[in-house]
Amino acid sequence: MSPALGNVLSDVAQIRQAAFPLTGREDLDPLLTRIGDARFVLLGEASHGTSEYYRWRDLLTRRLIEEKGFSFVAVEGDWPDCHALHCSVTAAPQAPENPVEVLEDFDRWPTWMWANTDVARFSHWLRKHNAGLPRDRRVGFFGLDVYSLWESLQEVCDYLSAHAPEAVEHALEAYRCFEPYADDPQSYAMATQLVPSGCESEVLALLVQLRRRAEQSVSADGSLAEFAARQNAEVLVRAERYYRAMLRGGPESWNIRDHHMADTLDRITEHHGPQAKAVVWEHNTHVGDARATDMAAADLINVGQLVRERHAADGVVLVGFGSHEGTVIASDRWGGRPRTMKVPPARVNSLEDLLHQALPGGGALFVFPAEERIRWLREERDHRAIGVVYRPEREKWGNYVSTVLGDRYDAFCFLDRTTALTPLHMAPADTGEEETWPTGV
Repeated sequence: MSPALGNVLSDVAQIRQAAFPLTGREDLDPLLTRIGDARFVLLGEASHGTSEYYRWRDLLTRRLIEEKGFSFVAVEGDWPDCHALHCSVTAAPQAPENPVEVLEDFDRWPTWMWANTDVARFSHWLRKHNAGLPRDRRVGFFGLDVYSLWESLQEVCDYLSAHAPEAVEHALEAYRCFEPYADDPQSYAMATQLVPSGCESEVLALLVQLRRRAEQSVSADGSLAEFAARQNAEVLVRAERYYRAMLRGGPESWNIRDHHMADTLDRITEHHGPQAKAVVWEHNTHVGDARATDMAAADLINVGQLVRERHAADGVVLVGFGSHEGTVIASDRWGGRPRTMKVPPARVNSLEDLLHQALPGGGALFVFPAEERIRWLREERDHRAIGVVYRPEREKWGNYVSTVLGDRYDAFCFLDRTTALTPLHMAPADTGEEETWPTGV
């Protein structure tokens, strides 16, 4: 027997011994025990179009809310869209009673990430759960992402017009600066090659004004409307920087985006108070600690790394997901029509291939020990990452992130075969955003 084959057989035996079955809600008990009193639980996904990832995150999140009192869910979505869903699930005045009405209005490509039947199911449950709670204890739903430049600008203008008309001028200056680009972030990014500062001064002035209003607020509970307006201004600043950096290439735009998401998570947590607990739903490439991947060699940081660095004392648990083969909703180009694609069997010698050899046809939960890692958790292996843009034919040389599993996550959910989620609507929308590294995640 060759040493390599002997290592594989040893790894397979250790994997089978470490695996907890993953068939139902109660099978998550070992992970709940590992989470304990942690205040930050980040739940990943190996694609943005796989139903099983959404369903298991849903089940775990329900238990975290019901059994451990988690305060809100924060996702890789736009602030304005997710704020509308937040209002629905918390039964805010004049918000739609049916969360699906809100999800059907999500029109930024890729719409299927949040406008799908799995998120709709969770949203219905969350609204029902919140109905039995006092208003100040209802569990929220928030977006962390940076893309909504024009939508956030419109939200700020609307807020100031209603609550501080004397302060609208700064918002109008920003609006007039962006107006020539007709809601096209790529056109704006290209224009900044000629005028490098772009609209930076206008959005910074607007943010300073809203921060000052927040500091001077006499609202005893910290008005959510005011908080949302300030957050939209924060989006404007980071989005403007993101689109300028996007054309230059390199790690800067990715890092701007993930710093923004981590900073937004901190602001939401602070808004909820010192005992707040957060569940985060994002792609593995954002959730899993970048320092345990080849992202680090490219000078890329991510949310999981930043949350660990900032909140280790509060308790942080990172949970990754992966599968061997199946189907997925994705597109072969940015802004294109989504379709169900076949996910081929995982690359030979990848993490997913090893787990398939150990657990063919099954699902398993792994909770990593804090003590010395066994070999399969210490070895560097390719770990699949499917974005909203996916080309299965590139599996031989792309779609994978080199990973030391035991350092990247605290736990891992493996599902041997997975299926595409079901979107609420399939029509694509025009978009000016470019795909982010590695491929639209």
